[in-house]
Amino acid sequence: TQRVVIADGAMGTMLQAANDGQGPSMDDYEGLEGCNEILNVSRPDIVRSVHEAYFDVGVDCVETNTFGANLGNLAEYDIQDRIEELAEAGARIAREVADERSTADQPRWVIGSVGPGTKLPTLGHVPYATLRDAYELQTRGMLAGGVHAVLIETAQDLLQAKAALIGARLEVVDSHELERPGFAANPTDRCYHCKAELLEIATPKAAALGLREVLLGTNLDDLGDHRPGLAAANERGGRHPMVDAGLTKA
Repeated sequence: TQRVVIADGAMGTMLQAANDGQGPSMDDYEGLEGCNEILNVSRPDIVRSVHEAYFDVGVDCVETNTFGANLGNLAEYDIQDRIEELAEAGARIAREVADERSTADQPRWVIGSVGPGTKLPTLGHVPYATLRDAYELQTRGMLAGGVHAVLIETAQDLLQAKAALIGARLEVVDSHELERPGFAANPTDRCYHCKAELLEIATPKAAALGLREVLLGTNLDDLGDHRPGLAAANERGGRHPMVDAGLTKA
C-alpha cells in the first residue's frame, strides 16, 4: 500500500518559542548566539521537545536540528571542526524520540536535514571539493545518529547541491547505513529540495549522479506558476513529489 507521509514543520521558530516564548538563553547557546545546532549538545531537552511536539500532532517523520551543521554556517562561529559532532547529536535526539513514538501501525522516521549554508561555490565563496567533503562529514554524523534518510534542502546553487548530493552519497554508499527496511531501503535514495525554477535542470542532473530515487520538491510560496515544472520533473522515472506548505495555496 501507498500513502502520503507527513513531515514536520519549521525548527528554528519552534526553538525560539522554547522557555515560555523567551527562547534559548545566551548560556544555552554557549556564547554562539543564533547557532541552533549547538543546542544539540548544550540543551538537547529543548530540541527533543520540538520533535515531541510534532509527533504529538501526528506527523510521520521529523527533521533533525542540523540544517546549519555545515561548513558555511559553523565556520561563521569558528566551530567548523564540530560539524560531525553536532550532526550526530542532532540525529541521535530525533531518533530517540522517533523510536519512542513508533508503533506497528504508525512507524516514525527521522530525516537528516542538510541546509545550503552561506557559501556558494558558483560564486567562488568556497572550493567545491572543500564543500563536498564537509557535507560528507555532516552525513557521516547524521548516519551515526540514526537518520533514515537525508534531505538536501532549499538549494539555490546547483553546484552547492551537487556537492551535498555527492558528499552524502559517498558516505552512504561507503557505510550502507540507509539499507534498512521501512523508509529508505536503497542506499542511493536522496531527498532533494530546490528552488522551483531549478527543477527542470535539477532532475536530469540528479539522474546523472546515479540517484535512482529522488524526491524533488519546492519551498514554501515558491510553488506558484512552477507546478507544471514540478509535475514534469517528477514524471521522469522514479521521481516523487515533495511539496512544502505552498501546496495549501495551490
